[in-house]
Amino acid sequence: MKTAICPGSFDPVTLGHMDIINRARKLFDHTIVAVLVNPEKHTAFTVEERINMLERCTRAMDDVEVVGFDGLIADYARIRDAAAIVKGLRAMSDFEYEFQMALFNKKLNPELETVYLNTTAENMFLSSSGIKQVACFGGDISNFVPECILQDIEQRLCAGGKRK
Repeated sequence: MKTAICPGSFDPVTLGHMDIINRARKLFDHTIVAVLVNPEKHTAFTVEERINMLERCTRAMDDVEVVGFDGLIADYARIRDAAAIVKGLRAMSDFEYEFQMALFNKKLNPELETVYLNTTAENMFLSSSGIKQVACFGGDISNFVPECILQDIEQRLCAGGKRK
């Protein structure tokens, strides 16, 4: 069985994230969505909330597992016997960063491959930070996030850029 890991902060989950997860499922037998704790990022949602949102978004996907993870993804991939890391790319700037990370991961775990999936044109502009900004100012984010978590995001963020 070929396993892939889709790592990310998912703060919050976007339709772009869901597109990459669904496409990874077509390539691999088992997809682990790893919610990473990144000390450099200030998150709007706790890791537990992000895991919960992803579990709700992937509830009907028997071949998807959602986990929290803190540490090196190369080590976690070895522990889980994952063949690949799957990353979505929106722009050349994404590629530069992800290419560097892939080289680190390959050095740390020579058996691990990185697979890049280009985003679809309709998701190319989506980012979690952009969605949070739109939501904070009262904008409509219903076309950017899965419907099952829309209310969670709207309740956390409010118009005027202030947190509830």
